[in-house]
Amino acid sequence: MAFAQRLDLRQSQQLVMTPQLQQAIKMLQMSNLELRDFIAEEMERNPLLDTASSQGGEPGERPEAEAAAPAADNGRENDAPMEQKLAEDNLSSAQSEFDNGSENMFADESFADRCADSLHAGGEAAPSVEGPGGAESIEAGAWASVGSGGSSRFDDDEFGIEGRLTREETLRESLLRQLGESRADAPTRMIAAYLIESIDSAGYLRIDTEETAQLIGAAPCSVEAAIALIQTFEPAGVAARDLTECLRLQLEDRNRFDPAMEVLLDNLPMVARREFDKLKRLCSVDAEDLLLMLQELKALDPKPGAAFEDELAPTVIPDVFVYENRTGGWSVELNSETMPRLVLNNSYAAEVMRGAAGGARADSVKEFIAERQQSANWLLKSIEQRARTILRVASEIVRQQDGFFAFGVTGLRPLNLKRVADAIDMHESTVSRVTSNKYIATPRGVFEFKYFFTPAIASTTGGEAYSAEAIRHRIKGLIDRETADSVLSDDRIVAILRDSGVDIARRTVTKYREALGIPSSIQRRKQLSVLTVS
Repeated sequence: MAFAQRLDLRQSQQLVMTPQLQQAIKMLQMSNLELRDFIAEEMERNPLLDTASSQGGEPGERPEAEAAAPAADNGRENDAPMEQKLAEDNLSSAQSEFDNGSENMFADESFADRCADSLHAGGEAAPSVEGPGGAESIEAGAWASVGSGGSSRFDDDEFGIEGRLTREETLRESLLRQLGESRADAPTRMIAAYLIESIDSAGYLRIDTEETAQLIGAAPCSVEAAIALIQTFEPAGVAARDLTECLRLQLEDRNRFDPAMEVLLDNLPMVARREFDKLKRLCSVDAEDLLLMLQELKALDPKPGAAFEDELAPTVIPDVFVYENRTGGWSVELNSETMPRLVLNNSYAAEVMRGAAGGARADSVKEFIAERQQSANWLLKSIEQRARTILRVASEIVRQQDGFFAFGVTGLRPLNLKRVADAIDMHESTVSRVTSNKYIATPRGVFEFKYFFTPAIASTTGGEAYSAEAIRHRIKGLIDRETADSVLSDDRIVAILRDSGVDIARRTVTKYREALGIPSSIQRRKQLSVLTVS
C-alpha cells in the first residue's frame, strides 16, 4: 500500500462557544441574587458600566457627557479655582445655612450645665432637694428640655436594651453567657467553654467523651461534669448526645420524667413504627395514658438549638408576577426590582480619550476603551435578552397551566420542557436553564418555575392525561379524610382513582405516598386506633 500526500478542501459547520456566548448562557441560569453579584464583579472590572440611578436615566439609555457630569451652577462660584474656594472663610454662610451657632459647639460642659449657668446668671433661685450627700441644687429649667422629642423616663422602651439590639443572640453566645453566670469551678468552666464550640446548630454535642478528654488533657469524669453543667442551661435539651437524651433532659426540666416515660424513650423506634400495643405492655399503661405520653413527646423540641438561627434564611424574591386582569385572563409581568439597572457611561470614555489624546499611550488607551465598550454592550444585550427569555417562558407556563391559577393543584396539567420549548420556538436546554432558580409569584403563592413541570398519568378513558402533582394531592386528600374504621390500603386508593378515570398502578401510589411521608395503611390504622380513645 503506497502512502502519498494530497490537498483537499472541505466545508463544515460548527458552533464556536465564544466567551461572550458562554457568559450569556451562564447568566441565563443565574438566580436574581447570583446575577446581582455577577454584575457587581463586572462593574469592578469595567469602568464604563454604571448604574442607572447614578446616571439619572433608565436601563438601556446611553447618557451623553452632560448627563453624567454634575449639574452646573448658574452662578460664577464654580468658575473660581479650587484653591481660592478652600481659602475663603465661609463660617458665616455655614452658620446661616445650618442655623447652628458657635454656642452649640462645646467640649467640656453638658447642655444641662450650660442651662444651669444661664439660670444662675439670671438670678433665679433653683429648688433644692435633700440627697444622701446633703443639699444638692437641681435646676428644673435645665432638665425640662433634656431629651426633647422623647421621654426623659429611663424605664421607657427608648432606653431599654431591647430597643438597641441589632441582631438575635446566637446559641453559642447564649451558652457562653450562661456559663459566665454559673458558679462552677474554673476547670469545669474552661472545659465547658471548649465543649460549647462543638455544639451544632441543632443543639447536639456529638463528641466522644474519651477522645475529647485525651485531646484536652482532662479526665473523662471532668468532661462529663462539664457536659452536665451545659445541660442545665437554656434551652432545655441542649448538649445532648442523641435524641433520647435530648427528650429526657426536656422531660426532667418539666418534672415529667417517670419510669413509664423512661421505657417509652428507650423504645423510640417502636413509636416511629406505631407499635402502640407493644408499648402499652412495656410501659404498663392503658391506651389513654399512652396517648397522653405521646402528646407530651410531641410537645418536646427535637432540635432545641434551632430557635437560635445564626443566619436568617434568604427570602425568595420572585422573578415574575402573575395577576388576574380585567378580562378574566392572566397577565405576566417581570419583577422590575430584580432587573439590573445598568447604563454605558460614554461620558467617562470620552473624558479618558481626551486625556490620552496626543500622548504616547493614546493607541493603547483607545484599544482598552474600545474593548471595554464592546464588553459592556454585550453585557447589556445579554441582560436584555435574559429578561425577554424569562418573560416568554413564564408566559407560556401560565398559558399551559391556567387551570392551576383558577382551581389550584387539582387544575395542574402534565407539562414538560419540550412542550414549552416547541411552543415558543426555543431549544429545550434553553428552557431548562431559564427554569432553574427562578420563582413566580401568583395569587396562590410563590412557586419555582420547575413546580409546574410534572409527569403525566394516563387516563383510563383515553382522554387528557393527569398531572402527577395533582394525583399526589388527591392521594393526600383521601388519606387525610380517613377514620379508624375506614383506613384505605394502596389497592383501595388505586381502585378509587381508576373509578375517577386515572390509570395508575399500585407501585406508583406507593411511591407517591412514601414521597409525601405518609406511613402504610397498617401503621395508620394503629395510629388512629390509639388516638381514638373514648
